[in-house]
Amino acid sequence: MSGLEKHIALPKDVATKNDLDFYFLKGLGIEYIEELGGDLWTDFNEHDPGVTIMEMLAYAITDLGNRIETPIENLLTSKNVNNNIHSQFYKASEVFPSKPVTELDYRKLFIDIEGVRNCWLNIYQKKVHVNCLENELSYDSNAFNHLDSTYRNDFNLKGLYTLLVEFDSCDEVLTAKEKLKKIEEIKEKIRVKYHENRNLCEDLVNIKRIGIKPISVCASIEVEKEANEEEIHANVLFEIEKYFSPFPKFYGVKEMLAKGYSPDEIFDGPLLDNGFIETEELKASGLRKEVRLSDLMKIIMNIKGVKLIQDISIGNCGSSEPLENDWIICIKGDKKPTLCNKSTFNYNKGVLPVNINKAAVEQFKKALEEAALEQKTKAKEDKKLDFPYGTFSETNTYASIQNDFPDTYGIGQEGVSGRATTERKAQAKQLKSYLLFFDKILANYFQHLSKVKDLLSISGAETKTYFAQAITGVKGFEDLVNGYPANDADKLTDLLFDKFDNNIVRRNEILDHLLARFAEKFGDYAFLMKTLYGTASDEIILANKEAFLKDYMAISSDRGNAFNYYNQDKKALWNTNNIAGFQKRVARLVGIKDYSRRNLTTSYIQIYTLENEIIPDSDTDAVLESSSDAAPIAKKYRWRIKDADKNIVLSATTDYSSISKASKELYFSVMQIIQTSEEKIAEAFKKEILDYHVIENIVIHKTASGKYSFHIIDPSKATYHTDYVIAKQYKYYSSLNALKKGLLHLISFMKYKFSEEGMFMVEHILLRPDVTNNLEDKVGFMPICADGCADCDVDPYSYKVSIILPGYTYRFINADFRNYIENIIKEELPAHILPKICWVGNRRKAVKDEENDLWCFEEAYKTYLLAKTNLGQKQPKKHNEHKNLIDAMSKLNTIYPFGQLIDCADESDDLEGRIILGQTNLGTQ
Repeated sequence: MSGLEKHIALPKDVATKNDLDFYFLKGLGIEYIEELGGDLWTDFNEHDPGVTIMEMLAYAITDLGNRIETPIENLLTSKNVNNNIHSQFYKASEVFPSKPVTELDYRKLFIDIEGVRNCWLNIYQKKVHVNCLENELSYDSNAFNHLDSTYRNDFNLKGLYTLLVEFDSCDEVLTAKEKLKKIEEIKEKIRVKYHENRNLCEDLVNIKRIGIKPISVCASIEVEKEANEEEIHANVLFEIEKYFSPFPKFYGVKEMLAKGYSPDEIFDGPLLDNGFIETEELKASGLRKEVRLSDLMKIIMNIKGVKLIQDISIGNCGSSEPLENDWIICIKGDKKPTLCNKSTFNYNKGVLPVNINKAAVEQFKKALEEAALEQKTKAKEDKKLDFPYGTFSETNTYASIQNDFPDTYGIGQEGVSGRATTERKAQAKQLKSYLLFFDKILANYFQHLSKVKDLLSISGAETKTYFAQAITGVKGFEDLVNGYPANDADKLTDLLFDKFDNNIVRRNEILDHLLARFAEKFGDYAFLMKTLYGTASDEIILANKEAFLKDYMAISSDRGNAFNYYNQDKKALWNTNNIAGFQKRVARLVGIKDYSRRNLTTSYIQIYTLENEIIPDSDTDAVLESSSDAAPIAKKYRWRIKDADKNIVLSATTDYSSISKASKELYFSVMQIIQTSEEKIAEAFKKEILDYHVIENIVIHKTASGKYSFHIIDPSKATYHTDYVIAKQYKYYSSLNALKKGLLHLISFMKYKFSEEGMFMVEHILLRPDVTNNLEDKVGFMPICADGCADCDVDPYSYKVSIILPGYTYRFINADFRNYIENIIKEELPAHILPKICWVGNRRKAVKDEENDLWCFEEAYKTYLLAKTNLGQKQPKKHNEHKNLIDAMSKLNTIYPFGQLIDCADESDDLEGRIILGQTNLGTQ
């Protein structure tokens, strides 16, 4: 036996000391018995029935432990191939990539476009001049020359870019006009791709073809005698062109893994169509600022078959500009060096010169180019990182432990002897009944294990968290149990676990686990929601978490992405989800149900007067003046809620003296509905429903004709009177079943669809006047406050956004919730962007349209977007769309909830709406 060979030995001690170890479990069981009943039971020999039962249980537990230790891909594999692991979790290609953020990201994105060889992103320089006396801006450098220099200032717009592009060589068969057309088509593809992936507060101004700097190379090269000089010359030309203008290669997933990259590194940045570009290789393909003769010598000498460079020189092609250095040529400006046609290459083998066949060289060079193209095609077909595939097994399969007992017990399939006494048969049945308790527990554990794939699925629709399965294979089972739903797993689960399965709380915990895998949390949000929604908060938070997970691909990868305004259809600009990824993410984090860009002032809610008068936004009684000598008439208000189909689903039952009082009662009614338990309703309808039957916050009324209706009540009122019923649905149902469906539909609508919330975000950089026009009218700029050129920020455009939210909704009028949202906005917005947050407006017709800040903004913004979409850098002016939007934004004023100023020494427990001196942040805008 050689010294390198190893001995193979089997370990004697194979104890695992866990649930896979039969003897460990048995010993642990005996310890518990000794501790609990050592005074009564001291015989633990093998023949003891108690020990036998414990052994059977220990063996069953080891079976469960072994199944738990099954590779995770097997546990998550389903019999249904469409419900396998690939549908339960996000793929690496879905959650790791992000929309482009850095310059390198954008270069990868554009190089991925067919026809783009390489590109470089440059800052677009545009200076804006400031008149600090009259708060004016202009692109014209001479606009404010009449002012003293003390009152003049300037700044450069930030976030604007020019893209320099190196296009692939067009087909030689194309005419010059056709080549130009093809380049314009590629430019349009770049514009479309950019605006689909535009960063917040940034924009692309120009796309330019890279300029060239012709360089001549003259060389005399000796090659090996057996070498093919045409192939060598093709390689020389190919490698020099790569040196002059390097371009990155595309790689497949397997190639990137072989290079040592981890999956999160491979999928970092934008997801490309043609594979992956190595970041370090991309950095090395920047614009070359100098050409070194020593580099060219190294490149040529590394080509197989080259023996010696006898002479070599470089020069400026077609230029009389003298070389400052024979070894280096500097490349000035945004240009790339290129090999000019005045370059000469002479080859010889020994003392004999060789002639070069140009046609053969072209064939070799074409083969090199095709090899590079083949590499790109190969990478394009290898972009997926597959999930591990598991083997499906019935992890819930359970065989009763009773069938493993020795036949002498008489509880297996053979049963007791036919000659057994009645007493012996009864004893066997008693033991079987006793063991059913353990059977049931074990069977349910195995059933839970089979449900892991459903509970941990991001797309799972499982609402239960406890599961039961029927016990099978027990002889005489029907003599032991009555009314056992052996063929109905759901009914069996309800019978056993209905009172124990707090599925809302447990599903929240499961979702917290899934969210934690993405480093996300909802702790602070959940705390605030409990103060706003009470007992219904857990269910609403659960729906928010589910929506967050289902949208995670967008709200993760698009979090810094802006909306696409370039050449969009009208449907993609209003009543659309074409909004910034930041808005989607914030909406999901704070539970905004509908994050689309739409009219927020037109909502499910209507507050109106019987006279159909415009309602002033005031907490005081309004007055109607019918004539100069008529007595003032106090205006009364009512509210109603319509669903998405414009059907009235809830109405007020009384008149209110002010809008704020009507709104308060409206939201109180909504809260009473949301906090009504759907389970309690289902349970109540299993019994007799009488007239004025109360189910939590609902009272059911039965008419003399036998029809049904329901009202929303305030349970704090002790007796049935006017204040007891706070809202009604003026609809009658012909049957109790129809009434039940109507009730559950209303609760579901209020919990999951009803909302007035939303968010607008305007990027100020998009409101800039046309940067290509130096004589742009001064009125096209946003207003500023230059403060006499004091030390203040006079740039209203660069990396600034306005965020507009409706300030009158139930949650948004709450000061704590406002603070929470503002903190979320500041945390989630890229650090270099400054937000201005406005809580504005009223519902439509709550005040006159011209006095409603939010409605005026909505109309101006919608009109502006529809006019802007196909103008590029220019601003719409036909109907003053640009100016009207800027004016509407300048008139936005934050509304604050009404408050009562109190001293901090006040010991009252009721702090709602109170402003405590020294403790309440009033906020400013």
